[in-house]
Amino acid sequence: MKKIYLICNLHSGKTIINFPLSKIIDMFTKADFEVTVHPTQFRGDASISAKYACESEFDLIVCCGGDGTLNEVISGCIKANAPLPIGYIPTGSTNDFARSLGIPKNAMDAVDAIINGKAEKCDIGKIGDRYFTYIAAFGAFTEVSYQTAQPVKNVLGYAAYILNGMVNLHKIKASRMNIEYDGNVIEDEFIFGMITNSTSVAKLLSMPDMKKDDGLFEVTLIRKPRNIVDLQHIITGLTNFQLGTEKEYFDHFHSSKLCITCLEEEPVPWTVDGEFGGNDTVNLIQNLQKALEFILPVS
Repeated sequence: MKKIYLICNLHSGKTIINFPLSKIIDMFTKADFEVTVHPTQFRGDASISAKYACESEFDLIVCCGGDGTLNEVISGCIKANAPLPIGYIPTGSTNDFARSLGIPKNAMDAVDAIINGKAEKCDIGKIGDRYFTYIAAFGAFTEVSYQTAQPVKNVLGYAAYILNGMVNLHKIKASRMNIEYDGNVIEDEFIFGMITNSTSVAKLLSMPDMKKDDGLFEVTLIRKPRNIVDLQHIITGLTNFQLGTEKEYFDHFHSSKLCITCLEEEPVPWTVDGEFGGNDTVNLIQNLQKALEFILPVS
C-alpha cells in the first residue's frame, strides 16, 4: 500500500467555500492508498511539511491549495535530499501552473488524475534563494497578486486581480533595469517584466509554446510607453492576447539563466508565484531543468 502525505491549505481560494476533503480521502483510500492529512497552520508550513514527507516513509506528496501553497511544497521538496513526486489538487483563485500542466480544475477529477496518472519531470525556477513553479515578475500589477484580500479572491477568482489592477493603473511607473542573459545586455526603463514557466498567467497572458521540461524560461519585458494612450493599448493588447503597433515596447526571449539588476535608488518589489518575492537590487534567476516530478493526467 502506497503512502500519501496530503498537504491541504483550507484557506486557499475556493477551498474555503466548498471543499470535499472527506471525498478526496475516500477516493485515495479506495484506490489502495494510505493517506496522512496535514492542514497547513501558518505561512511556510507547507514547505516544512513537504520536506518532512520527503525525508520520511511516504511515496507521494499531494498538495491541495493554490499557487502559493504549491510554491511552498516545491520549495520543501527541493530542499530535501530525495524529493518525492507531487500530485496537485488546485483550489486557488487562478491555478496557473495546474492549467499549464493539464491538471483538471475540478477536485475529484484532479484526484482521479493523480490515481491514474504518470510521473513527469518538470522545470522549476529559482530566484535568489527562492523557488517558483510558474512566474517571477516585477513592475506594474505585480503587487496586486499579494495585496488583493483573500476573501475577494475567493469570490471573484482571477477577476479580482483585474479589478484591483485597474484601480492601481495610475500608480504604474517605469524603473531603469539592466538585464543580462546569454551574452546579451539590455538596459532601459521598464514598467513590467516577467519570467515564466507556464502557458498562462492569471488567464490573461498566454504563452502556448511553453514547454514544461526544456530548461528555458519565457521572458517578457515591457518598456516605458510614451504616453497614457500607448499604455492603455499595451494593457488592452495583453488582456486580449493581441498586440499591434505596441510590439515596439516589448522584449521577448527564451533563456535558462539571467541576471536582472535594478538601477534605481529604491529597488522594485517582485512577486514569486503570486506572493511577495522581496525587493533585492540584483536577482539571479535560473531554470532548474526537470528538477521535480509531478503526477499528470495521461493524455
